Amino acid sequence: MLVVMTNSRNAEPSTPAALGYSMPAEWERHEATWLGWPHNETDWPGKLDTIRWVYGEMVRKIGAGELVRILVDTPRAEQLARSYLTRAGARLDRVEFVLHPTNRGWTRDTGPVFVRRKRETAIVHFHFNAWAKYDDWRKDRRVPETAAKLTGKRLFDARVGSRPFVLEGGGVEVNGRGTLLTTEECYLDPKVQVRNPGVGRQEFEGALRDSLGVSNIQWLAAGPKGDDTHGHIDDICRFVNPTTLVLIQEQNRKDPNYKPLAENWERVPDLRLEDGSKPEVVALPMPSPLYFDGDRLPASYANFYISNAAVLVPTFNDPNDRVALGILGELFRDRPVVGLHAVDLVLGFGTLHCLTQQQPK
Repeated sequence: MLVVMTNSRNAEPSTPAALGYSMPAEWERHEATWLGWPHNETDWPGKLDTIRWVYGEMVRKIGAGELVRILVDTPRAEQLARSYLTRAGARLDRVEFVLHPTNRGWTRDTGPVFVRRKRETAIVHFHFNAWAKYDDWRKDRRVPETAAKLTGKRLFDARVGSRPFVLEGGGVEVNGRGTLLTTEECYLDPKVQVRNPGVGRQEFEGALRDSLGVSNIQWLAAGPKGDDTHGHIDDICRFVNPTTLVLIQEQNRKDPNYKPLAENWERVPDLRLEDGSKPEVVALPMPSPLYFDGDRLPASYANFYISNAAVLVPTFNDPNDRVALGILGELFRDRPVVGLHAVDLVLGFGTLHCLTQQQPK
């Protein structure tokens, strides 16, 4: 069950789906992109200064086509961000700073998830708990509340049964027509990083339908090694239009990723869109393995972000960079496909999509 937060005592609580809201596709026009200014040293050990320069490039590219709303912990942090962004050539007239303390900067999972009906948008408050892995999440959990106050949007409180419903933006992928993709590894594993203890497939799907207005839920198996989120879909499979998916594929049979990613491909014949038809599925390569301090990093070309001005694709100084950019360039014909160096970003176990959250127009 999902309850709408309202100031009217006489208003009947209802769900976004019952009120006609649904989650738009990422390629639909944005009003803004939300980011969280990087400040947590543990996310990028020894690399925080480098990461701020990467943010400068992200804001420069995204700000060419939409507003960029950046969460900052303090006024001093805003001054620091302004300095980096100015030197990086980003347009500060396209940036709005939002004062809200955060634990980390992974705004895809902590930021406001928007739903829309006709020309009206609202925010669904999923109850972030640091991927059921870390203890520091309380500041991040309140980001949707701050976003609702800033934008004047209706705020829906996500519940599954009588409990808060935990979901991250990186754990779901929609085509804006009723179909949603997610993974069993992330949300149905009964032992590892359990977001909603005791909640099975049927109840979980019901909460997704209520909260995001979807009608067709499709499950893949698992994600690549090194994924700190335990199987987010945005490192695995993405819609590029209402009927076409890209799905990562590991060609090296000796790579530990080969078997789990091959299982996803085994499910492709059974995938269906909301009208019962089969989607077109295009293979997206994997880069060569990347490691930091002995840990395998979840480098994936599927973690791209579709902004108004461009599709931003993580690249890894790898021969497959060119291959992935070429594939995506053929699929996205309405805006340029641009590679952004992400070898440093992925040290934090995520890249471009993990850091961004779109606000639909």
